[in-house]
Amino acid sequence: AALASAAGAAPAATGGPGPARFGAWRNLASAPQTRRYRAEPGGTEYEIAYRTGRDGAPAPETGERVLAARPGAVTLETGGVTRHFTVTTHGDRAYVDTTSGSYTFTALPRFTDPAERTEPGSLLAPMPGTVVRLADGLVPGAAVEAGQPLIWLEAMKMEHRILAPASGTLTALHAAPGLQVEVGALLAVVQDAPAHASAEATADAPADASAHAPAHQEETTP
Repeated sequence: AALASAAGAAPAATGGPGPARFGAWRNLASAPQTRRYRAEPGGTEYEIAYRTGRDGAPAPETGERVLAARPGAVTLETGGVTRHFTVTTHGDRAYVDTTSGSYTFTALPRFTDPAERTEPGSLLAPMPGTVVRLADGLVPGAAVEAGQPLIWLEAMKMEHRILAPASGTLTALHAAPGLQVEVGALLAVVQDAPAHASAEATADAPADASAHAPAHQEETTP
């Protein structure tokens, strides 16, 4: 609660005095806003829920009453007991000092990148839409080339091609024609071909392999 209150009391981005607003004030009650912090070095994560008053200062949902909040110092009242906190920040780190001890926290992003929750080579839907086509022979275990169109996604009457990010093997396929997906949905996974495997394949290839290579065909959208 002290962290959220201190952040609300920080000067506005323009450098002017007064609290930095977390959001607009509304006549109708809405869901509280949240901030997330990770205690260091233990790693325990805390989520602070608060609402924003007319003055732009946050009011914690955890029962504390904010008596005073200014950059670097916060005074809270909990169960009739007044507590004083000194809060300093450096980058995404926040340091809280009080009579009971000193604590270090890391501010966590409100929204995480979907790519951080998926394995390397994951193909994610860039927008909501419908899968209308898959590349011929696209099944788990199939070899793919970097830049090869694998999946066609239709959104707002336009087709978007999902390309292989690298040469390798398709290890998972979650897309199918007619499937409706949301933005960030996992469509497929391509595992990069190991460098030593490519080198061995080149060494083992016959001298006249180029004579049997198929002609390049330009991909067209029906």
